[in-house]
Amino acid sequence: MAQKTLTREKKEQATDRLSVKQRREMEKAARARARRTQNLLLAAGGIALLALVVFLVARSAFAPAAPGTGEFVQSLGNAHPWGNALPDPPYNGYNSVPPTSGPHMGGLAPWGVHDQPIRNESQVHNLEDGGVGVQYWCPEGCPDLVKKLATIVQRYPTQIFMAPYPGLDKRIALTAWTRIDKLDEFDEARIVRFINAYRGIDHHVGGGG
Repeated sequence: MAQKTLTREKKEQATDRLSVKQRREMEKAARARARRTQNLLLAAGGIALLALVVFLVARSAFAPAAPGTGEFVQSLGNAHPWGNALPDPPYNGYNSVPPTSGPHMGGLAPWGVHDQPIRNESQVHNLEDGGVGVQYWCPEGCPDLVKKLATIVQRYPTQIFMAPYPGLDKRIALTAWTRIDKLDEFDEARIVRFINAYRGIDHHVGGGG
């Protein structure tokens, strides 16, 4: 009888040890599953965050602009193949009038008010450097408009230029890097909104000028 009791106790002890081992294995497996789930959630979160960033960047580039901040124009890059010399003949591959991106000279046109046109290849570099262009065209002359535009431009010490631009299809054209707005009539609030939206934003990327 004592022998049977001892044998039963040993079996129970062995069963207990097996149960402890099984529980440990089950706990280990559960922890492994939890880690896999956590890693999957982190990976999914990272992918979702990346997708959100891409979406926001794309929306900011291609979505309609806020009133008074112009329209988006696809970037033509920022190469400066001509050094500090103007090309001859002039480059005619820009995708907006006036230009808003693309090949340009290595040097800047002076900031401020000009009474003569600024070559496209020069003014594009000003835009890349965070500048805003305020240009106009009045074949019959428009001294009042020129004075009003100059009054706005002269409020800013740098990173803005003003000049006539022969051949414009509107009286006024505002340009920044990949942005353009054109007006038939003087609108101070609209002009100031455009300037304040883009002036001072640097656009040097990919080893461009």
